[in-house]
Amino acid sequence: MKSITRHFSVQNGRKLLRYLEKKSAAISPLLIVTHDYPDPDAISTAYALHYICEKKFRIRSRIVYGGIIGRVENREMVSQLKIPIHKIHPSDIRKYDHAALIDTQPDFENNPYPRNRKVTIVIDQHPYVKKPLADFSIIDTDCGATSVILTQALLLSGLEIPRKLATALVYGILSDTLNLYRAKRTDIIETYLAILPLCDMRALIKIQHPPKSKKFFRTLNKGLNVAKAMRGLIISHLGVVEHPDLVSELADFLLTCKGMERSLCTGRYKGKLHVSLRSNRPTDDTPEILRNIFDDRKEAGGHDMVAGGAFHVTGQEKDENRWQEAESVLVQRLLKRLRMPKRADFYAPFWTGAS
Repeated sequence: MKSITRHFSVQNGRKLLRYLEKKSAAISPLLIVTHDYPDPDAISTAYALHYICEKKFRIRSRIVYGGIIGRVENREMVSQLKIPIHKIHPSDIRKYDHAALIDTQPDFENNPYPRNRKVTIVIDQHPYVKKPLADFSIIDTDCGATSVILTQALLLSGLEIPRKLATALVYGILSDTLNLYRAKRTDIIETYLAILPLCDMRALIKIQHPPKSKKFFRTLNKGLNVAKAMRGLIISHLGVVEHPDLVSELADFLLTCKGMERSLCTGRYKGKLHVSLRSNRPTDDTPEILRNIFDDRKEAGGHDMVAGGAFHVTGQEKDENRWQEAESVLVQRLLKRLRMPKRADFYAPFWTGAS
């Protein structure tokens, strides 16, 4: 603990603990809201805040999200660690006067909290479009993972740390920093190493490598078959997807293809085109690139070399012309933003010529 207390970033943990101690009963019960399709970072951060609130400050709380937990690893995480996270219900908004937004912000379009309601707490790592209107906020864009902030708070709290919670935080940090590759500060690694000895490694392995359905592999096969590439950019339009997390998962996977520097993947889900953009070029501001090719900048976001977003296209799933037009416009805007020739020839990188 001595080493990480020397770093400036640990002040975030102290600030949060001081705020919760000062407010305590005044903000109980507290609704903890993640973004619509929560990833390990959002889930573990919310879980840690819930634990600290309940065990140290006697603040009753409930964790909710708006969409679905789609990625099989994320579902396995919730199941293995018995994390108390729930699909939001309209009554939650009425029952809770206070809310904490986790890994998202009031002006972002990726969470279910009403825009006309003031938020009590915001804890996030993403750059804000507009400074969050909240009673208390921590926006640390260099922390690597929002879970780093809550891990710091937990380590400073003096609470006993359950193995399930430690395991969740370890996975949250690893997943959002690409196994610490994106960790820009030494305190991120030190915070990770401080919580790691408490982790259940057997459970972590099960979470990271769960069995996957045949439907997942059919989607992966389609994504590879329709992929096209040029000049280090690889693009794949999945069409209708079972859940939006498949889009980001394929974008991550395609970027591992030798010679590729950027990947763009899209998928159609409930009237919206979900988009993921990835880069392995350190000079790319990937979230800003994606915002620049969206009509509404608030519908896209991310951090470092990872970006995602979604925008409404049509309520008619079979309106193929509208969908294809949206996908085409997005690609043309990206090519222009990256200063690539619009008429450059794409090729099919995974086509073998076999019948």
